[in-house]
Amino acid sequence: MEHPTAAGITHRTARCVLLDIEGTVADVRFVYDVMFPFVRRQVTGFLESHWDDDSVQTALRNVACESGLASADDPWRESELGRSHAIASAVYAVHQLMDQDSKTTGLKALQGRIWESGFRSGALRSELFPDVVPALQKWKSAGLELRIYSSGSILAQRLFFGHTIYGDLTPMFAAHYDTTIGNKKEAASYQRIAEDCKLAPTDILFLSDVAAELVAATQAGMQSLACVRPHNVPLPESYQGPTLKSFDTLEIFQRL
Repeated sequence: MEHPTAAGITHRTARCVLLDIEGTVADVRFVYDVMFPFVRRQVTGFLESHWDDDSVQTALRNVACESGLASADDPWRESELGRSHAIASAVYAVHQLMDQDSKTTGLKALQGRIWESGFRSGALRSELFPDVVPALQKWKSAGLELRIYSSGSILAQRLFFGHTIYGDLTPMFAAHYDTTIGNKKEAASYQRIAEDCKLAPTDILFLSDVAAELVAATQAGMQSLACVRPHNVPLPESYQGPTLKSFDTLEIFQRL
C-alpha cells in the first residue's frame, strides 16, 4: 500500500522487503568490472585445483547443458581427450556463457565457488551504495523482514553480503533466493517466495532495477519499486510503475 508522499519521500507499509542485488543495492559496475573479470582470470586455475569436487562436477554438467557444447552425461569427454583439454573446453563454455550474460544455474553455481575463494582470501570485498546499509538497519529495526532474490547463487549472495566494505551483513537477512526457486521474470517465482515467507504477496515489497522482474512480482500480487541507479540500463518507456533513486527517500512501516 502506498501512502501520500511529502518532500519527495515514498511511504509504504509491508512486512517483508525483498531485494535484488545488482543495480539495486550495488552498482552494476562492481559486478561487471570486478566480480566477472575475477571469474575469467581464476576459472582455469580453479578447475585445475577442484576438478574432482562433486559440487564442481555438478555445476559443470549444468554448464554443459546450458552451453550446448557437451553432453551432460560425459560433459567434457575427459576419458577421451585428457584432463587439460577437458578443462580448456569447460573454460571456453564458461566464457561463452558469460559473454552472453547468462543467468543459468550451472554458471552461477560455478561463479559462486570461484568468488568464494576470492572473498575468503580478501581479494574481493563487495561495495554497496552508501544509502543501503542505513536503510537496511532502519527497516530491520522497524520489524521488517529482509530477504534477497538474485540471479546469483545463494552461496554467492552470502559471500557478497558477508564480505562487504561495511563488514558482515548476513545477519540482517532472513533468507536468500536464487534461480532454483524460479526465473526472476516469472510471476510463479514470486508466489513461491511469498509462500516460503508465509506472507500474503501484498505484504512484500520487491525492489529491483529490471522492469520484467518488477512486472512479474506485481502480477504475483507483490508491491514493487523500480530502482533507478547510476549505470543501470534505463527502464523501458513502456514501464509505468513507481521508481526510486535512493533508499534515503523510502520510508517503510511495518504492516500489522
